[in-house]
Amino acid sequence: MKTSAFRYDLPRELIAQTPAPARAHSRLLVARRSGGGAFEHRRFYDLPEYIMPGDCLVVNNTRVLPARLRGRRLSGGEAEFLLLREREGDMWEVLAKPGRRLKTGGTVCFGGGLTAIICEDMGKNGKLVRFECESGVSEALERQGDTPLPPYITEKLDDPQRYQTVYAKERGSAAAPTAGLHFTQELLDALRQSGVAVCEITLHIGTDTFRPVTEEDIGNHRMHGEYYSVPADTLSRAAAARESGGRVFAAGTTVCRALESYAASGRASGETTLFITPGYTFRLVDALITNFHLPESTLLMLVCAFAGYDGAMAAYGEAVREKYRFYSFGDAMLIC
Repeated sequence: MKTSAFRYDLPRELIAQTPAPARAHSRLLVARRSGGGAFEHRRFYDLPEYIMPGDCLVVNNTRVLPARLRGRRLSGGEAEFLLLREREGDMWEVLAKPGRRLKTGGTVCFGGGLTAIICEDMGKNGKLVRFECESGVSEALERQGDTPLPPYITEKLDDPQRYQTVYAKERGSAAAPTAGLHFTQELLDALRQSGVAVCEITLHIGTDTFRPVTEEDIGNHRMHGEYYSVPADTLSRAAAARESGGRVFAAGTTVCRALESYAASGRASGETTLFITPGYTFRLVDALITNFHLPESTLLMLVCAFAGYDGAMAAYGEAVREKYRFYSFGDAMLIC
């Protein structure tokens, strides 16, 4: 398929700049995989009407790093890092600005005693750096870093916790698993009490997730790698749900990708480069909760694979007509 097939028109005023006043009060567009063109317009707190006792809901427990660091080069001038991936020994892969001026061997100071030495140029403004701080690198990164909101959000976020899910715990993402931002602890407790198995995976999201595909033919696109882990308990509970006639609900494209990566490879953890596009056969996921994604993005292609291309694009058209809020702080869609 051509990348241009995944374009759609979106008025700028529909790009949500702030979270909804209350997490579960976001709107919820319900679309059926069976097609037919019928949509339901609900609120996220209505979700328990669609997830039945015996079903399994899987969420992504990744936690967003305060991954944006602003500092100064020893040679003069400002510098900015976006943390991408942690390696051993306080080494990190980062996106750096200004990439061309940050040379191997150079040092950047971020305040609070935190410095970084550039160890390797990885291309496309990517750098491998080693952080140093006498008081501890992890603590310094938490202290000096800012929440890395996507570039289409231009307003200041008053409460950084609104860009974390209520179940976030495994530190490592450069972006939030946005479908999970609508859940409250009360909603999750209600699902559990009704007989729904709520369990977790981890997938650490990289910034490439939100970048449009630049290849003309989507078959030529090479997916970035992301770390994932699917616990044995999650696999057993998902299998038990399906064996008893229940369904597996993925709370977000990241959960879908982690579960399907396990199904495709048999590996419960590692790095996934799975690129899900129309024509893909889903093995573990029966229903998908997702936000509305950027045109020509891999996330939209996954949604089109799950809902069917025509059904997904019709749902996006409906969301635009009904003035749903789009992207990270926007509304949600349930495809079941």
